[in-house]
Amino acid sequence: MDLESYQASFDGEPGYLDWARFGPLSPSVRSESHADAELLGSGRRTGIDLVMEHEAEARELLAELLGTDPSHVTLQPSTTYGLMHALYGLAEGGVMLARQDFPSITVTAARAADAFGKAQLQRLDPETGYVTPEVVREALTDDTAALAVSLVDYRTGYRADLTALREVIGDRLFIVDAIQGFGVVDADYAAADVVCANGYKWLRAGRGTGFAWFGERALQRIAPVLSGHAGADGEPTAAGVPPAAASARAFTISAPDHLAVARLATALRDVRDVGVDVIEREIAERTRDVLFFADRYEIPVITPREPEHRAGIVTLAPAAQDAAPLAASLANHGLTVTVRAGLIRVSPHVGTGADTLRLFGDALAAFSSARVW
Repeated sequence: MDLESYQASFDGEPGYLDWARFGPLSPSVRSESHADAELLGSGRRTGIDLVMEHEAEARELLAELLGTDPSHVTLQPSTTYGLMHALYGLAEGGVMLARQDFPSITVTAARAADAFGKAQLQRLDPETGYVTPEVVREALTDDTAALAVSLVDYRTGYRADLTALREVIGDRLFIVDAIQGFGVVDADYAAADVVCANGYKWLRAGRGTGFAWFGERALQRIAPVLSGHAGADGEPTAAGVPPAAASARAFTISAPDHLAVARLATALRDVRDVGVDVIEREIAERTRDVLFFADRYEIPVITPREPEHRAGIVTLAPAAQDAAPLAASLANHGLTVTVRAGLIRVSPHVGTGADTLRLFGDALAAFSSARVW
């Protein structure tokens, strides 16, 4: 699939600017899902096995995009499942995280600390909301054992510099929630020890398409606390339960949903064929367009201005009295965005066309003309 074909595959109605919340399924994913459902309903072993083969394909494609080996990749029901494996299995020490990071990190870390009492949470409160290398460096202590961070912050759209963060934390564990950047950001995943994500946003693969990568350092330091029978080194017998596997497979609970895996493999194939770097450049153009309109109508934003520090999210931060009218204007013009706590998150994708951007500009113009200064 080339870029033109990929852009044409965004076949939804104009006005969708909410890819950071949910990615409407691509045509290829929808087609694959229907075909595999028929195969699973055939009652033929050959058809069922064909669907099962997507598991190996998905892991190989993930490994290719992550720059790793398939043996280090696990399929998970969601991003949070992968983070639970990582955070529940940490030994004693401090876990550094942003207080306002997405709950997949903050809630999971708190539950891990409460359940086992081994890890101490070291919460960051950066003034800008950005987890920068400087913020982490100032907060590090001798007790810090791990840093958990989102590749792209869901609130501000700030894109973390994984390479620089690795340089700051040294040999400590580095756990990354990559859901808001995987497939659309050409990141240095090798700098991390654990990378978790899901395909239901930017990959357009639907729910249930999570995955996690565990590097060598993670395999050495994270205990497979939540390991299930799928992660066991052998089958249970009357003599007892076998130990967890010595590989990343230990961080699995049961067999995956193969219909979900097929959707993931299809979406990954599309991204691989187009190229993450190409997709990243296209999305950068769309975010520049969003910022242009925000600036034209004097709508403050909290997303970084530097291209290297943002991905597909632009967050508008209107004055308190303007938030509701602006949100209403966007809705009245047929635009779908995320409104949360007075902030308006706008997230375009490669297929966001001129018609959608025109609607966005019209909505901001209508709001601006009605605004009381």
